[in-house]
Amino acid sequence: MTEAVMPTYGRVDIAFERGEGAYLYDTEGQKFLDFATGLAVLCLGHGHPHLVSEIQRQAATLMHTSNLYRISGQERLAERLVANTFADTVFFCNSGAEANECAIKAARRYHHENGQPERFRVITFENCFHGRTLATIAATGQEKVLDGFGPKVDGFDQVPLGDIDALRAAIGDATAAILVEPIQAEGGVLPVSDQLMQEIRRICDDAGLLLMVDEVQTGMGRTGRLLAHEWSGVSPDIATLGKGIGGGFPVGACLATAEAAKGMVPGTHGSTYGGNPLAMAAGNAVLDVILADGFMEQVQYIGDVLLSRLEDLRRRNDSVIEEVRGKGLLVGIKCKVPNMDLVTAMRARNVLVPPAGDNVMRMLPPLNIEASHVDEAIAALEDVCRELGQ
Repeated sequence: MTEAVMPTYGRVDIAFERGEGAYLYDTEGQKFLDFATGLAVLCLGHGHPHLVSEIQRQAATLMHTSNLYRISGQERLAERLVANTFADTVFFCNSGAEANECAIKAARRYHHENGQPERFRVITFENCFHGRTLATIAATGQEKVLDGFGPKVDGFDQVPLGDIDALRAAIGDATAAILVEPIQAEGGVLPVSDQLMQEIRRICDDAGLLLMVDEVQTGMGRTGRLLAHEWSGVSPDIATLGKGIGGGFPVGACLATAEAAKGMVPGTHGSTYGGNPLAMAAGNAVLDVILADGFMEQVQYIGDVLLSRLEDLRRRNDSVIEEVRGKGLLVGIKCKVPNMDLVTAMRARNVLVPPAGDNVMRMLPPLNIEASHVDEAIAALEDVCRELGQ
């Protein structure tokens, strides 16, 4: 590995050169089942023909113009997202962290427009993860992401997830919004119950706060609904997207109601690359596939199969696996041994899986996997559990 690349990652010494469907192939010719998908990015797997053809077509036609001009693909993608979600309007950017930055700015601007500029603070929850910018590491609040980057950006207060009394106590005259993930994915695949999401919505309504939902990892069909908060029946004021929205191409989006976004007028926010023609071709191609009849139902079905198989495996290997949790194809396996032992042993069996907080190993396969891929992953994990359980 070259020293020319800044060493901010603890990389595994594997270089991949091509992908096909649910598989990756490295430079040595080894084949790996990809249940990591670039951390929930490759929602359609590798080399999906429709996504590839749309990106190729757009790249050969027009890649970039800037937001000085209308972008027809951006207008189309925004209209489709609005038609299929709670939102009235969409801002496009390049990543989930940027989408969360936009959400934070929109919340501050909303209260500014209401004549309450002192309301700028956002409440987040312990074990959350909202990005790597200076503001979003402050929102995340974990020492491991804040260390060395002080002073911490002001404006964020954190409470334990599920502690309603602490949440109510944290609300003050300066509070603007609550930011929550429907499932704390990086934190260990910790779901927020429907009842808790509904209670957070009521608290926001009572206190005049905006409810902001971080759907960067949970959105774009990952749980079997376009956005994961839909399971709770709650409608947020703002939601953020990243990862899967471009199927591998860098795209982020901040979705909002017209009321929540009323302060986001010309000159208040922008992005050089955000929503450019090439990115929008990718986003529209992904929506073509995941909004097709039966796609979400298949994600729910195969997700149920995976969770059921994992639960059976846990019962046979309870010295290694403590708990299986998640929804759809966002799955967490809480380990009784170090989670990286499982991650490393799975990779040795040519199955790629990422870790998460709370000593969890995640499974984040493409949304269009088949039962045979589940069989392959389960067989590898069975071998790993048998080995580690000895």
